[in-house]
Amino acid sequence: MPNVRRAVVLLSGGLDSAVVLASALRDGFEPHAISFDYHQRHRAELLAAQRVAESLGVPASRRRVVRIALEAIGGSSLTSADLEVPKDRGHEEMASGVPSTYVPARNLVFLSIAAGLAETVGSSDLYIGVNAVDYSGYPDCREEFIRAFEAAANLGTRAGTQDRRAFSVHVPLVRLRKAEIIKLGVELGVDFSLTHSCYDPIERAGATLACGRCDSCRLRSQGFADAGVADPTRYA
Repeated sequence: MPNVRRAVVLLSGGLDSAVVLASALRDGFEPHAISFDYHQRHRAELLAAQRVAESLGVPASRRRVVRIALEAIGGSSLTSADLEVPKDRGHEEMASGVPSTYVPARNLVFLSIAAGLAETVGSSDLYIGVNAVDYSGYPDCREEFIRAFEAAANLGTRAGTQDRRAFSVHVPLVRLRKAEIIKLGVELGVDFSLTHSCYDPIERAGATLACGRCDSCRLRSQGFADAGVADPTRYA
């Protein structure tokens, strides 16, 4: 029986993470999907993560939701009701600084837990959908950060020291524009209607609708337009 190549995939339920999960499958890995409930205001993404994983054939036994009380740290409009999610910003404004939707050390925390899961399932490969082109100014979405984390993980884990199983963090989307990510997802069979990207969703008549005005919604809708692909998102 051939050895199984396992990878831990950070799956938020958004557009990018869905394409990353499909990329891990394309690359021949058996994916273990990990999602995080960090008391985010857009927790609808957790249901989206479940839908995406099911659609791509990842069984419940290889899906995990880890709960972290990041609202106790505060400092982000995604975890604090006292801060407003920025709306109606242009691309230049999005890239001009770190917005309030930045969650302090989020990807550092998430990747650390994902590396721990990788150790337990016998994997050396992590996949994350960071993007340094069409992004909202997050410092933890840059490749420099990813490579620094990769080095730290290999120095601070049994896998990287005693077992000599060097971690590799895969970032297949890091240099792609949103339209390119969408086109890749179409090629890989991703059903974007299952994903959720909005930072500030609106509940209406039992349905979760995207606000259409936050940074994530605007990047998403523009990406579909630029890709020439119909946007399946239900906007308010």
